Amino acid sequence: MSIVRKVRAVERLFKTLEKDIQKLQSKTGIHCLEGCVICCTTPKIMATSIEFYPLAFHLFKTHQAEAILSKIEQNSNISTCPLLSSIIYGENKPGCTFYEQRGLICRLFAYTHQTDKQGKRRIITCKTIKLNQPNEVEIANKILCEKPIGPKASDYYSRLQFIDYQKANQLYPIAEAIKLAIESVLSYYQYRGKKAV
Repeated sequence: MSIVRKVRAVERLFKTLEKDIQKLQSKTGIHCLEGCVICCTTPKIMATSIEFYPLAFHLFKTHQAEAILSKIEQNSNISTCPLLSSIIYGENKPGCTFYEQRGLICRLFAYTHQTDKQGKRRIITCKTIKLNQPNEVEIANKILCEKPIGPKASDYYSRLQFIDYQKANQLYPIAEAIKLAIESVLSYYQYRGKKAV
């Protein structure tokens, strides 16, 4: 499968995920707090490179790939997401600089559920949401006792395997995953001498 087809497949997966998240939000009221970047600043987040192919492709099309790659390489000691705009990078407002192209882990961070050893489904969300939206979390857990609602991370990572089994099974620190995705896209187009479609 070509890079472009992989990018489009991941984008389709993200659209399905957004619908799942919207269902969860509409039935429970759970939502991220405005301006919160706790998930972005959590150290040692692991991700796959394939989930950042849409980002890498966007960076290539907009002629930003080399600059972002250089930024990642220069800040190799930072253990948080390299795409976070913050005081660390000399920008004013904290947040994701490429929110529309963020990876699967970024999209799932506060909106997933899992099944425990007793077969009971529970919402897995961040500490900030648990503290600020306890009623909404309780509603989500009550609904989940009866039926699944919203995304389950393991299901979405399994779907990534259908796009590229090898890349979907290799986890890296988030900066490394983004770097590998950018390098894959750049190598693909450098080797073929094509322009982005």
